[in-house]
Amino acid sequence: MKLNKFHLLGLVLLVIITGSLLSGFVFSLGNKEGVQSLNQGNQEFLCKALPKKPPSARDVEVGYYANSNNMKPQENLNLDNYWLPFTANKNFKANPRLLTSANGMYYKTDDGKDVLDGIAGLWCTNAGHCHPKIVAAVQNQVAELDYATAFNMSHPKAFELAERISALTPDGLDRIFYGNSGSEAVETALKVALAYHASKGEGQRTKFIGREKGYHGVNFGGVSVGGITPNRKSFGPLLPGVDHLPHTWDPNHMAFSKGQPEWGLHLADELEKILMLQDPSTVAAVIIEPVVGSGGVIVPPKGYLERIREICDKHHILLIFDEVITGFGRLGDAFAANRFKVKPDMITMAKGLTSAMIPMSAVAFDNSIYDQLMEGSETPIELFHGYTYSGHPVACAAGIATLDVYEEEGLFENAQKMEPVFEEALHSIKGSNQVIDVRNIGLMGAVHFGSDKIPATELAPKVFQHCYDNDVLVRFSADYLVISPSLIVEPSQIERIAEAIKVAIKSVS
Repeated sequence: MKLNKFHLLGLVLLVIITGSLLSGFVFSLGNKEGVQSLNQGNQEFLCKALPKKPPSARDVEVGYYANSNNMKPQENLNLDNYWLPFTANKNFKANPRLLTSANGMYYKTDDGKDVLDGIAGLWCTNAGHCHPKIVAAVQNQVAELDYATAFNMSHPKAFELAERISALTPDGLDRIFYGNSGSEAVETALKVALAYHASKGEGQRTKFIGREKGYHGVNFGGVSVGGITPNRKSFGPLLPGVDHLPHTWDPNHMAFSKGQPEWGLHLADELEKILMLQDPSTVAAVIIEPVVGSGGVIVPPKGYLERIREICDKHHILLIFDEVITGFGRLGDAFAANRFKVKPDMITMAKGLTSAMIPMSAVAFDNSIYDQLMEGSETPIELFHGYTYSGHPVACAAGIATLDVYEEEGLFENAQKMEPVFEEALHSIKGSNQVIDVRNIGLMGAVHFGSDKIPATELAPKVFQHCYDNDVLVRFSADYLVISPSLIVEPSQIERIAEAIKVAIKSVS
């Protein structure tokens, strides 16, 4: 029988694996550590060296054994089955953008290009892509403890991470509940708000107040309190008893503001009007993003958050800060609550918690909320809520390593240092054709379009595509671009992002 290269590869692998197993077995007899080392080593080897299934003729044709960085060509990849979220799927599949690897501030595409990531993945790779310390923590944890239920059980790293998170939150927000996404964190916060009031004998408090242009995930609770119209209009009446504050963006009074606008404090008083209409004794919580993220990087006017806090206190209403985006250094502090010096009753977080290495979210609760539910419960289980993967061991390991990286490498401090550089670069786009506003805070920025020549909702995706074609990744939504680089960003990279946007606007206008 004639042997081809795949037969030879198989024989070589068989010899190597057999030898490794035999030598490891002899070495590890009576040696528990040796057995563990053997298992880990073989696991790593097998994962790297062997395909998940025998190669078919088609696999051979397209290079089944090839490194993913060299995955090519696109035309041989079946795009039919994956339904992409928040994506124009027909357009994407006609012109797919495929990423095959990442490192630091850069993605690698399937055609071998290095693309500068100007949006930290999706607001989330705060420590940059594939940070080696976080990667190692994940690899080690998978080999040690892959899963542990959070129902009547736990593991040490869940408690360690909770303690680390509580050291970063405002004083008194020390009780941490885990989820797996920002959507789950919001759902948790809303449910706990209801349970808290019910435990106090105020079960009539069932209403929530969100804000226009706010984004709080995609579960029914989050969509209900969210204020982005396309996210809501296809899904029926949603939760009852939800109202919304007006958003705080007005280009006639605050266009091209740097940091917090001077105008707009009075908009916080709209909360009083809503409460008088709804009856404040029926409202459980107000939920807002301290800085609106997906809705267009809308920065709170000076004094606005403080006034919202005052009104909530006056009516004994809980205040929830959705910090899924602003948490973990995006504004140069651990949380926006720290930067603005406004203490909410709950903080939802995700994204930067693990630098996106593993999906994870959490909610930090004021101690008084936790204590009330512990003391006021009439059942042994104080809160009938949770997720299969709450406090997942691998996610906890990633979270601990991520917080180590933030501290050891001074990434929050670097975000502070880069903020004025980022601000200057973004505002250099002012004056470009069709730009009606530029706004920023921390490492969050938006470029807003408006013109009679080209509809802004058509211009934004064209600018995005032009930037991508020239190896810079930004994000578009509706009629604006969003820029949110990782906390490791350098001045030259910031300048490149801004320059790419300016060239793109000029080219496609």
